[in-house]
Amino acid sequence: MATVSLTPQAVFSTDTGGVLASATILRFPPNFVRQLSTKARRNCSNIGVAQIVAAAWSDKPAGRHHFGGGGGRARGVASSHAAAASAAAAATPAAEASAIPNAKIAQPSAVTLAERNLLGSDASLAVHAGERLGRRIATDAITTPVVNTSAYWFNNSQELIDFKEGRHSSFEYGRYGNPTTEALEKKMSALEKAESTVFVASGMYASVAMLSALVPAGGHIVTTTDCYRKTRIYMETELPKRGISMTVIRPADMDALQNALDNNNVSLFFTETPTNPFLRCIDIELVSNMCHSKGALLCIDSTFASPINQKALTLGADLVIHSATKYIAGHNDVIGGCISGRDELVSKVRIYHHVVGGVLNPNAAYLILRGMKTLHLRVQCQNNTALRMAQFLEEHPKIARVYYPGLPSHPEHHIAKSQMTGFGGVVSFEVAGDFDATRKFIDSVKIPYHAPSFGGCESIIDQPAIMSYWDSKEQRDIYGIKDNLIRFSIGVEDFEDLKNDLVQALAKI
Repeated sequence: MATVSLTPQAVFSTDTGGVLASATILRFPPNFVRQLSTKARRNCSNIGVAQIVAAAWSDKPAGRHHFGGGGGRARGVASSHAAAASAAAAATPAAEASAIPNAKIAQPSAVTLAERNLLGSDASLAVHAGERLGRRIATDAITTPVVNTSAYWFNNSQELIDFKEGRHSSFEYGRYGNPTTEALEKKMSALEKAESTVFVASGMYASVAMLSALVPAGGHIVTTTDCYRKTRIYMETELPKRGISMTVIRPADMDALQNALDNNNVSLFFTETPTNPFLRCIDIELVSNMCHSKGALLCIDSTFASPINQKALTLGADLVIHSATKYIAGHNDVIGGCISGRDELVSKVRIYHHVVGGVLNPNAAYLILRGMKTLHLRVQCQNNTALRMAQFLEEHPKIARVYYPGLPSHPEHHIAKSQMTGFGGVVSFEVAGDFDATRKFIDSVKIPYHAPSFGGCESIIDQPAIMSYWDSKEQRDIYGIKDNLIRFSIGVEDFEDLKNDLVQALAKI
């Protein structure tokens, strides 16, 4: 092994009024960075590990140089490096060497204002928020590195005490936070115009964590008939175990909502808008005023809209939930969920989440971050194609009915126009035929995948009577899931190709 020459170098510190401090760090020769990088590329098969080898991160004020170690936190290095000189060439130099000449140190104190001034559109926010400014990880890499660690270390007991008492910003354990996930949460908060966001392992877990953290034992919730079936199953089977009762209303029935608020001590109204699978829309501003007048919270599941098409918090909602698996990540390759809103509420969900688990893996966080950079492009494309597809299907003689909020025939078209900037990429419709004819149509399409989920680059089509409700004919009847219902999630393929594929499939029934 080659011998590395270490020379003392003074540290510049803002704590001493901009003068040179007496502490020293270990300076490595110029060619060490290249040697280390070569070894890292040769030895690290995981791209996340290769990235983080070249990274350091900082959450201290600008002007003070900090170097990596401690799994993602800035720290003064003089004492720890002096104590660990024998291990320096083997471990800590990786982060230090990359940081010494060119590391870009984050300035979190100026992040919010700077991003607000610099990034004025969803397009720019989707690409840069949480990363271009204020990223805790300071690195020359354009992409945010994946921090694959389960725990974070402290220099000494005093630093740990300072962390516990709020004087030292850091991470402690992987279940409580991760720098890669933190960048993702900042991006989502910027897009939703939220004070805070917490990302979790799935959209379903986001709903469970929110309900568990915010609805007290013995409380009462209101929800709608049209919704994701597993959410309804959780509410019907698990919430009663905590003494929580529920009123279920039809999405457009505001009289039923008012009656529920008047006659129950309602803790929360939880609804999707648009809903699954009929894409019904709830007037968010109206229901927020109704709920708040009775002291109830409003949580909107905005998965079908995405933050590009709808910002529920700006319309009065207290919380907004997404299955990030869908439009947010957008590539049918990762599962995740998030809750955004006022910090006082999100903090309660975060505390529950820290206890229970359901942690988003940092590699999944990286994939969602990457997917979000094209969120605005994908959603705009899907909005356009879906509207054209809905218009085409509504005029086709073999289609009995189309459900899409962008159509004037939709019962809440006026609401969708007032609170959405686009109508989404899912079109539901009923084939003019029975169960077998609908199944034959599904089996005849060539481009869309026959699968669950939606919001990805690839188009997906399914027959809910088989996909989601096969085990319950009774529930299909209760919630209007007919045998001939189709849910079509538009991807980013060419409209004419998708239309021609549907034409040939409809010709076979």
